[in-house]
Amino acid sequence: LQRRAPLTASASRARCPMARSARRGVVALAVALWARGSAGAGCHATAPNAAEACAARAPTGAPSLLQRRADLVPPKVAGGGSRTQVKGRQLLVNGTPIHLKGVAWNPVEKGRRLSNFRKAVHRDAPLLAKVGVNAVRTYYPITDAAVLDVLWSHGIWVLNCVYNYGGDPADGVVDKVNAVKGHPAILMWTIGNEWNYNGLYKGMGLWDSAARLQQVATLIKQHDATHPVACVYGELRDLKAVDARMPGVDVWGVNSYRGISFGDLFDSFAKATPKPLFVGEYGADAWNANA
Repeated sequence: LQRRAPLTASASRARCPMARSARRGVVALAVALWARGSAGAGCHATAPNAAEACAARAPTGAPSLLQRRADLVPPKVAGGGSRTQVKGRQLLVNGTPIHLKGVAWNPVEKGRRLSNFRKAVHRDAPLLAKVGVNAVRTYYPITDAAVLDVLWSHGIWVLNCVYNYGGDPADGVVDKVNAVKGHPAILMWTIGNEWNYNGLYKGMGLWDSAARLQQVATLIKQHDATHPVACVYGELRDLKAVDARMPGVDVWGVNSYRGISFGDLFDSFAKATPKPLFVGEYGADAWNANA
């Protein structure tokens, strides 16, 4: 298993309001399928011996809410470069593989269409941390540093969605990325959500959708070279061909609803692309009771 990607962030079926509500699920906690734990994954140390301190302790360290904004710039690893890096099938933080235990967090209030992160974060962050979650994946962008402060104070990383809807211009991601790219809670940017099924919620064709997301990934990298870009795909059909056309994607997320087992998901993924994988959503499909 060590030859495979040690990055796995499984998530609940909390859905974007644009998606089909009938397929919502209640799976919450992650399962570590391709992951090795990292003692320093959540460590935020700024002392001269920061590397040693992070390697020596569990991922419970997080900056205080009172920490100065100037301190929220991602630290550099020894030898230069970003603290978050993709190396082969591994996602590294400060040079150490990270083991994600995540949920999809989409706090939409009853009768509303958009997530209210600021209202929900004080309620949800302590509960997520209590059950062992160390990462959340969003369906809308978090651009409020105060929300990220609360999540980070509980040791929670953010896989921050910055583009899901094909009706939005590609360059709209620039302001979203620039708003919070210096915050330590940001682990990755995510683009698309099983867009090969929904055509970026606009009915776009597969290759038009892929071209748009490649354009978005390129724009993100032009404005932030310190965080990987992840793209969330539905299952694996055509992934090999899609991956070849999307070099701007560093990490693939896969939504898989195969029921009680993942079957050959990981072996098939390994044949399609050499990039890391995280499980974006998983479970039994509530739409099909026989699944």
